[in-house]
Amino acid sequence: MIAENLHKIEQEIQESCALVSRNPQEITMVAVTKSVDSNTANELVELGVSDLAENRVDKLLEKKQSLSQHQHIKWHLIGNLQRRKVKLIINEIDYFHALDSLRLAQEIQKRAEHQINCFVEVNISGEESKHGISPAELYSFIKELEGLDKIHVIGLMTMAPYEAGQQEAQAIFSTLKKLQESVKEQNLQYAPCTELSMGMSQDFKTAIEEGATFVRIGTALFRKG
Repeated sequence: MIAENLHKIEQEIQESCALVSRNPQEITMVAVTKSVDSNTANELVELGVSDLAENRVDKLLEKKQSLSQHQHIKWHLIGNLQRRKVKLIINEIDYFHALDSLRLAQEIQKRAEHQINCFVEVNISGEESKHGISPAELYSFIKELEGLDKIHVIGLMTMAPYEAGQQEAQAIFSTLKKLQESVKEQNLQYAPCTELSMGMSQDFKTAIEEGATFVRIGTALFRKG
């Protein structure tokens, strides 16, 4: 079942890329394993998936320990990170998708033993329940990160509301793409901002059409039937 789901998603990624003349190699599919156990995650890795994501610190550490025989896995933390937990996780991950405050960035700077690939989370939709920097604050926030040599801003991240229709999702993703391009144009060494983390099981095809380079897929990988 997982193999079939994975094959279907890979085909859909290729089709979405073809629609907008993109190379599927530009897309990193990040498997969100928060709803499954380590054995199921291991099945994915055996099928060739090398990027795994969790949204909770304890669950990521647990899975990483269980799958320690797979040295090549890249680990992504995609959930909100409390400052008190930074020291537990920051040197265990390859990507952090939810940088959303200067105080969090300073804590990462203090605890990280190497440079961390970070996505700045931007709250495009304006939902109060969502974390993230507002689009209006983005440039000043990125400027504040200058001098924090452990923070490497590789891109921006956002989420469309779960119930958003295609047009609304399109508008949100295209806004993030414009913001990413304008940060990239500033040629900041600490914030090359070449990547876009956006799109989940229900809207990743739209996200790819709007420029996503990292898509976070959970439900579609593990659904039955």
